[in-house]
Amino acid sequence: MASQWAAAFPSAATLVLLLAALPGVSLANDTAAAFNDGLVWGPYRPNVYFGVRPRLPNNIFTGLLWANVDSLQTRQDGFRHTCEQNDGMDGYGWEEYNVRTGGRQTMYDASSHLDVTTQFVKVPGGSHGGNWGVRVNGKLRDDAPAGTSSTVLFYVAQESLGALRNTNEHDERGYEGSVFLEGETTDLGQFKIEVTAGPSFNQHPVIAHPLAEEKPLDRTQARAASAPFEALWQVKTIFFGLLRQGLEAIKDQFGEENPPPAPLFFFLSSPEEQSGNLQLIQKTFRGSWQFDILYSSKSAPEEMTSDTLSSALKDSSTAFNDAFKERIAFKPPFDKPKYDKFGKSLFSNLLGGIGYFHGDQVIDRSYASEYEEDNEGFWEEANEAKSRNAQELQGPYSLFTSVPSRPFFPRGFLWDEGFHLLPIADFDPGVALEIIKSWFETMDEDGWIPREQILGPEARSKVPQEFQVQYPHYANPPTLFLTLEHIVRNILLNTKTPFSDAEREAFTRTLAHVYPLLKRNLAWYRKTQRGDLKSYDRPETASREAYRWRGRTPSHIFTSGLDDYPRAQPPHPGELHLDLISWMGMASRSMKHIATYLVARDSNHPKGEVHDMYLEDRKMYLQQEYDILQNVPALHWSEPDQAFCDATVDEYEETVHVCRKGYVSLFPFLTGLMTPNDPHMGAVLDLIASPEHLWSNHGIRSLSKQDERYGSGENYWRSPIWVNINYLILQNLRTVALSSGDHAERAARLFNELRRNLVETVFQSWKETGFAWEQYNPDDGRGQRTQHFTGWTALVMRIMTMGEVHKAGHGEL
Repeated sequence: MASQWAAAFPSAATLVLLLAALPGVSLANDTAAAFNDGLVWGPYRPNVYFGVRPRLPNNIFTGLLWANVDSLQTRQDGFRHTCEQNDGMDGYGWEEYNVRTGGRQTMYDASSHLDVTTQFVKVPGGSHGGNWGVRVNGKLRDDAPAGTSSTVLFYVAQESLGALRNTNEHDERGYEGSVFLEGETTDLGQFKIEVTAGPSFNQHPVIAHPLAEEKPLDRTQARAASAPFEALWQVKTIFFGLLRQGLEAIKDQFGEENPPPAPLFFFLSSPEEQSGNLQLIQKTFRGSWQFDILYSSKSAPEEMTSDTLSSALKDSSTAFNDAFKERIAFKPPFDKPKYDKFGKSLFSNLLGGIGYFHGDQVIDRSYASEYEEDNEGFWEEANEAKSRNAQELQGPYSLFTSVPSRPFFPRGFLWDEGFHLLPIADFDPGVALEIIKSWFETMDEDGWIPREQILGPEARSKVPQEFQVQYPHYANPPTLFLTLEHIVRNILLNTKTPFSDAEREAFTRTLAHVYPLLKRNLAWYRKTQRGDLKSYDRPETASREAYRWRGRTPSHIFTSGLDDYPRAQPPHPGELHLDLISWMGMASRSMKHIATYLVARDSNHPKGEVHDMYLEDRKMYLQQEYDILQNVPALHWSEPDQAFCDATVDEYEETVHVCRKGYVSLFPFLTGLMTPNDPHMGAVLDLIASPEHLWSNHGIRSLSKQDERYGSGENYWRSPIWVNINYLILQNLRTVALSSGDHAERAARLFNELRRNLVETVFQSWKETGFAWEQYNPDDGRGQRTQHFTGWTALVMRIMTMGEVHKAGHGEL
């Protein structure tokens, strides 16, 4: 029995570390612009199943834990808190969610025999971000044993100096009715949180044990604790440590032969001390249950109540469904109810993956000469420089971002973000622009943005140490320019979108605000990722535009986003990368469109300095785009292979093509650099349509079946179907299909069939597993790798809005 007691808890040493004295100061923060935009509060902790925090650094954050407590065998990993790949869930996520108002999510916890639903809503008012509330429901699953007991823990942590206290009159046996907390921070002012007892149908375990008299299970226990700010995120460990504190006393009181039953064993006590920077509120139930969490800002005109919550939840759900129907309309054959539920789930989880992160990150700013990667064998020199461990913690930084996967990638990824924001911009361009602005505000004075933002110890706990370091010479595909181009061309310049003139003006102001940052960032790419055209025998072309990813090794180019996609062997400083020059062409085109739009909108100062800047910039970006369009075929087209290819140099230092047919071969097409009548369009369509190369019944493969590396090694980008690249293929097939060019009819057939294949693949996998996945198997369509990958896989719902194209002369359905 003694071993069972000990196994359930962390060590005493861990507890001592976590319950150390509070630090004396908090980090400074700048929050002037965070209020007034309806985005202050949200479930901005996507790494946990449910956790609310403000989009402000060094304030408060909240979260939820729950577990089945029918057995003493329940261990720490039986308590649900952080989203994990192997938690035994039958699925989880948001069914409806609007980042400005709130929504509903359910966690189907098969292992705990419990489905937990959180309904969150915001109520605006006052000068500190307004009020919010959560209704938490636990419903026993059909297979739950009779009398199943569960415990649920809500916590509030304050990561800055200030007051946080339980204001109930102390009762050592626990609390009947609601538990009230009050607190104050510099940014949020004074606030109150009420955790209600819940409705009358709530039941609690009835246990005949002496300890049940001391802390009755029909009462709520409230425990205050203090921990270092940087350790507060480790709530589960702190909770088990607090339980362990009373372990010896319980053993002395009742002996090892008469331990309390599990519901009491995992139940906190309520000591007299009621102040601390961590407040834990715990309830234990028998059967299904419900309670409310109500946050009220003192500056709000009215306090949050359960009646207000009920009304606001109903209004929020109605508003979400009305807005979704207005702004995101699925086209046949995906206009049926089953696809509506599927599409709303994908989109809501994309929005529900938006988080706010703040903290330091690991950066190597040594600028070692080896990082120039100019010599043959450069990757070995770079590894030697990395081994000197010149990295340091720098910051703090803040980032508002939509994460790719709550359980596996709960942090910001630069090239993922541009894809995430395409459907978000259709629904709410203001949110998309806020996220873009947040990314560019992490940029340094040189124009570099860390490609993976791992901010603070909680984020670092999910990342192996060797992948934590960011290097200021590493790039990532500049997909934020893809989103910006979409916002300008299809929202700001499209009068048919459902946005008011005032909203468009607000979008334009944000665009003008980030414009100088966009210029600096694109200039950084052009300077640091430039390819060498002068040192080797190259075709006679424009001399200014060629590019090479830095960070290359023989097996990977992580910076390209395509990780293990086969490239030239061995790596060489004379390589030129097709995907990177294509991205640069897209980015230059995007900046051309943005400058053109802003110069037209700058009507108040037609002869001013800013107006002239936009005119000069438009001319500059037009020239860059033109030069890239000339160099893509000149440097990267292989006539023998009938494909676009990477280029390298041979032992005679002459240019040769390295043609690994697959996604890289399609990049001039994917990024919109080819016109419908491009002389190479037929060959590109041949490659897409060939079952011997890329075509499958579930989507377009990442690498040709004929390639010797197909399906080999990690097989990450060496066969699987990726939705983001398939989306770009579909978008550009549709452009060709709607043209009057020679390839229009064929492109229409390919578009229609690929659209159906891809949507059905993702839909069927979602229906069978409850999850969207990182990638899909080209042979059987099975979702694989990371589950709950609701980042760019959510592009499927945007694909469902694309109408089929029927070429009977012209037109579309």
